Amino acid sequence: MFSYLLTADEFGHRILVWIDGAAVVIEVLAVLLIIAPIFYAVGHYLFQAALHPEIEDLYKQLRVRLGKALLLGLEILVAADIVRTVALEATLESILTLGLLILVRTFLGWSLTVEIEGRWPWQREQEG
Repeated sequence: MFSYLLTADEFGHRILVWIDGAAVVIEVLAVLLIIAPIFYAVGHYLFQAALHPEIEDLYKQLRVRLGKALLLGLEILVAADIVRTVALEATLESILTLGLLILVRTFLGWSLTVEIEGRWPWQREQEG
């Protein structure tokens, strides 16, 4: 009579499948947000370098664009890892792996910030 109702196990399984799918979508978004700006930045650099080879700042602009794309992608990848680990694989090993991933990505983020801005993230911007 009520065959359309889900049992608790079926409902829980469907939620876990949905969460896993959401984590995959977040990861794909992160990859797209890394790849698309890289193609744009390199194309823009090549176009500007061909038109204005005298501009010395083009390479620095390219590095800043690439760094910003990587930073954004890293942040979103961390979010996907957190969703997947906390909701799907909450074991001690997976949480330790997540912690290591976040540590590595944080270091990469700081390194990229130093490359882009010329200062550590916690340092104030110099007025000039």
